[in-house]
Amino acid sequence: MPKITIIGSGNIGLSLAKGLIAKAYCNASDITLTRRNIRNMSQEAKLGFKLSDNNREAVLDANIIVLAVLPQQLNQVLEQINGAVIADKQLVVSVISGVSCRDIRHKLGDAVQVIRAMPNTAIAIGQSMTCIASDNAHEQHMDEVTRLFETVGAVVTINEDLMTSATALCACGIAFFLRSIRAASQGGVEIGFHAHDALKMAVQTAKGAADLLLQMQSHPESEIDKVTSPKGCTIAGLNEMEHNGFSSAFIKGIKLSAERAGGLYKE
Repeated sequence: MPKITIIGSGNIGLSLAKGLIAKAYCNASDITLTRRNIRNMSQEAKLGFKLSDNNREAVLDANIIVLAVLPQQLNQVLEQINGAVIADKQLVVSVISGVSCRDIRHKLGDAVQVIRAMPNTAIAIGQSMTCIASDNAHEQHMDEVTRLFETVGAVVTINEDLMTSATALCACGIAFFLRSIRAASQGGVEIGFHAHDALKMAVQTAKGAADLLLQMQSHPESEIDKVTSPKGCTIAGLNEMEHNGFSSAFIKGIKLSAERAGGLYKE
């Protein structure tokens, strides 16, 4: 089993670690979690994870090094592990928004193989949509990272120049879909349901819509056509939403998030 060090044990880092052991990708003892203050990680220690507040020491025995810190923390981390990463023995996986493979190699050395991965917070329940990309990694390493993230959801390999777009559509996208569910539940309250019932109904309806597309392998419009009839209530509601800019606002929000994601990291 590979030895994995996850630098930055926030939501994404911890969720990945727990997902890997839940799906028996590796044992908890094969994963080292780092954080500047590990005193509040007693629960992770009980689960069997190794803990460290020294990033340089933590990467020495790792086969895979996962960078999961905030963009503004990255330069300090790279300075700490510079010289400790062995190019032909270790693979670096970055889940940091707006940071290219070249940015990381610039700090760690051109020979280091780097793969970018962009999961979302549904990683916590094994339902992430993760995009991966690299400009120099070997095929076997891409396959290994694909297997790694398939333990916590679905994986798509894309060109690296689309990773910022993937951040907006998949990582930020979780918030967009959650907001639409929230809006649907508020609409439910407006038409007479209690808040908890309206939320449950909106959540299950959204889940059903997503599962319908995944299982039927169909296009949204073909499924929409099945529930719209001439002069019916569904088409009336859809048209009212479109008249008020629903699709346009959604698209513009994704585009703006992509623009902002591209500027998060400053060398």
